[in-house]
Amino acid sequence: MRQVRRYNVALWVVGALILVGCASQQEPEPAAQPAAPVDVVPVQSQPVQSESVQAEPESTDFDSRSRPLTPSGRILATKFYFELDQARLSARDLRLLEMHANILTRNRDRRLVIEGHCDERGTREYNLALGERRGNAVSSFLTSAGVRRSQIEMVSYGEERPDDPGHDESAWSKNRRAVVIYR
Repeated sequence: MRQVRRYNVALWVVGALILVGCASQQEPEPAAQPAAPVDVVPVQSQPVQSESVQAEPESTDFDSRSRPLTPSGRILATKFYFELDQARLSARDLRLLEMHANILTRNRDRRLVIEGHCDERGTREYNLALGERRGNAVSSFLTSAGVRRSQIEMVSYGEERPDDPGHDESAWSKNRRAVVIYR
């Protein structure tokens, strides 16, 4: 039984390395340039509570609305976009997902839902399967980075929940995504 478990873990690690290798081959970064900035949203500071009120210690990994934070205190991006008919993560997405994995490994009580989405092109069945592959790409990376499978739930909505209701490439590019939602 242990050999089967070790074999499964080895397969996940190899799969994650392949994902990382494929993404880095697609977007080579020159060594002289700094890493691309991560999409984050500034967080407004919260008012300080009075000393007479004993507040529970807050995790520095989440803001007051349970949104994940970067080490610098900014809101961490939770949407990951894909090319047409693809479920491959970009190098930028891998850097963001590494931050999510670090947060989840420090907060084993936190769970998340990964939603896979597609644009309106393609059949309903194809889009549901593609949305699932996109969600699984995110899930696979997180589990290979140390997040427990029990912390992750995955659902595919296919084309059913568009971010942009338009019918052009601009709208479609916003709808081809995976979304991480913390619970």
